[in-house]
Amino acid sequence: MTAFDLPESPEHGGRLQAAIQRWGIPREQWLDLSTGINPVPWPVPAIPPEVWQRLPEPDDGLEEIIRSWAGAPERASCLPVAGSQAAIMALPAVRARVHGLGRVAVPVPGYREHGHAWRRAGFEVVAIPEQAIEQDDLTWLDSVDVVVWIQPNNPTGQLVDPARLLLWHQRLQARGGWLVLDQAFVEGEPGHGLEPWAGAPGLILLRSLGKFFGLAGMRAGAVLAEPELTRALAFELGPWTVSGPARYLMARALADRAWQIEALGRLQTSRLRMDGLLRKSGMPATNGTLLFRTVHHENAAPIADELARRAILVRRFDEPPALRFGLPPDESGWQRLGSALSELTYLIDHPHPG
Repeated sequence: MTAFDLPESPEHGGRLQAAIQRWGIPREQWLDLSTGINPVPWPVPAIPPEVWQRLPEPDDGLEEIIRSWAGAPERASCLPVAGSQAAIMALPAVRARVHGLGRVAVPVPGYREHGHAWRRAGFEVVAIPEQAIEQDDLTWLDSVDVVVWIQPNNPTGQLVDPARLLLWHQRLQARGGWLVLDQAFVEGEPGHGLEPWAGAPGLILLRSLGKFFGLAGMRAGAVLAEPELTRALAFELGPWTVSGPARYLMARALADRAWQIEALGRLQTSRLRMDGLLRKSGMPATNGTLLFRTVHHENAAPIADELARRAILVRRFDEPPALRFGLPPDESGWQRLGSALSELTYLIDHPHPG
């Protein structure tokens, strides 16, 4: 591999511009359901001019606000980051500097940036065994140094019992290993996060504001871990990784509990409505999270193309073939999706087109 011959990054949802170019449909006509982001975002207030004019100040109290919002104990150190993606990319270097290279287990399918980051840093990346999610045998953990789990998983929505995750952590930590828990979609899954144990050695929790708060463009998230690890991660990332305006908005969004309660209720209603709509269209059983629903279907590719011809963008997966549906932002979006799906029964009801 030459200096500029880098491995290709995984594809993400939200590639609306690419769909515009492929299908020749103007941006304003699209219903973009390809991302798992709250379609009704937290209302962003005006930002005072001085926030733009000063360098970000790390003693602005944001860390304590994040800890309170997450429900983490005082022992947990909190590091604001430019979205959990920033931490995903930097953690392998932190691990390698202290422990050297090793073997990392990631969920497959799952958010592919995790495996990509560890592999790019020189680690061997393997899939978490399917049976590990349900069975009590923990011996598989003895062959890996780091386990990454997404709680709930993206795109499958799969959850692992927190008690099992704690057993994973204990077994890994006894050998100096890490459990990295990506909780970007944990809202709406009460009791499934490990925030009460945040700060324990070898346990790294990633949180994101982009999904639930609908603020993906702000690039805002946080890492909860033991102080030594967050210091090493901060050193790796360098100064001012989160802009002053982002820190200002993070503090206010996280403190707005009334909006959070209202959003949870609305999203729970939307999740049920999406399940009903997909079921009515003839789709198989759904799974997913509060912000997206996933269906496995052999005709995922042609269904996605037919929806795109109708200016509806969904996320398609090939292995295994599946479609991920984000939530429409308004009643017009719901009606458009329902109408489009009703026109595709020939693809939905017949697993082998042609």
